[in-house]
Amino acid sequence: MERVQFQQEQMLAELKDLVQKGLFTQSEVKQIVKKRTQFETALVRRIPKKSDFLRYAAYEMNLEQLRRKRVERLKIEKTAPSISDYALVRRQFQIFERALKKFKSDVGLWTQYIEVAKREGARSLVGRITARALQLHPRTPALYIIAASHELNHMSPSAARALLQRGLRLNADSVDMWREYVRMEMGFVEGMRRRWTVLGIHEEDHPIAEAETTTEEDMAPLTPEEIAAEKGGDEGEKARQAIIDGAIVKSVISSAAKALPSINLFSALEVLIRSYPSQERLRTALLDHLYSVLKVTLPDDPQAVKMLATRRLRELASQENSDNSVVAEGEEFVDALQAANESFSAAVGTGSPNASGMADIYVEFIEEWCKLPTLDPNLRAYLVASLRKLARQPNAHPLLQAAHTHLISPSKKAL
Repeated sequence: MERVQFQQEQMLAELKDLVQKGLFTQSEVKQIVKKRTQFETALVRRIPKKSDFLRYAAYEMNLEQLRRKRVERLKIEKTAPSISDYALVRRQFQIFERALKKFKSDVGLWTQYIEVAKREGARSLVGRITARALQLHPRTPALYIIAASHELNHMSPSAARALLQRGLRLNADSVDMWREYVRMEMGFVEGMRRRWTVLGIHEEDHPIAEAETTTEEDMAPLTPEEIAAEKGGDEGEKARQAIIDGAIVKSVISSAAKALPSINLFSALEVLIRSYPSQERLRTALLDHLYSVLKVTLPDDPQAVKMLATRRLRELASQENSDNSVVAEGEEFVDALQAANESFSAAVGTGSPNASGMADIYVEFIEEWCKLPTLDPNLRAYLVASLRKLARQPNAHPLLQAAHTHLISPSKKAL
């Protein structure tokens, strides 16, 4: 109970200050002391629970929120900070520190502590917490991602890049880490494009010395890539063009595919590149590179074949609808559907080592479109005929014939 008594003594000054400022009444302060005593008593038991620490921290967070609302409502003038201005936040940090002494292996607890510190604007503390967490949990991708995000938010792309590269050396099989690495490099390209626009550096060769306008962001330390790109002459122009064309991002995509040849990786990167707010030229170049790498990396993977075959259909879907469905009409759609069908047919007809998987994805493709009510009957007949042609080949997979029979059955014709 000595620990409980010590904590009670430590809170006296802040509680007195809260009363003097008119933020809490004496009655409310008594309730605060009572609640804190209950929490502290729970923490000094022989085997404290993580939930005890979290409930205590949540109580202090709510208390701080109430304090801030009352400061705003009462329009208390800003003066030199007093103990009550920071004591409640400091207590939250202390509770997490005490919790982590007991539960060092709990990654979720580290993450919660980091989020609380970020919310309170404790920048240097966030850096220290993440560094400690990574020392204990070097094989936890989420911690590297959080740490890199923190560096990026404070204009330190080099530090963020170093963190992710370090994490990938230990977690090369993490789709999340490769995705975040690509995201970071795409952000770097966009940041450079905006910077050069502000500085008046475009396609022409304009050294930094000629720039008339700078911003606070432009004063951030330059990376080696930025230094090379902002030189004058042909060398600087080539370096800038390489960055704008996504050379760094493409290199990361290639490295990711080599380290983790997984369809899950390619799917995650495709979604990222399509959704990231970058210029259309860069997006197209990166997708082209992604698909070319996919074709070489997973030539016999059925899902890879599907991703490659239906690329244009997905592009049309993203252009036309928020629900990712394609409007089944128009010359562009017909061309895209025909191209997809020909790609599938070629893959199925090559006698792939994964014949069953190939047949399965082709049947899935045919059935998905044939059951679409808005599909033109001529297009449906074309798809069924393509399926029939493959089903009648020597050594055709049984799935193809079964699917064809199913599609031409009377019940299906009536649809």
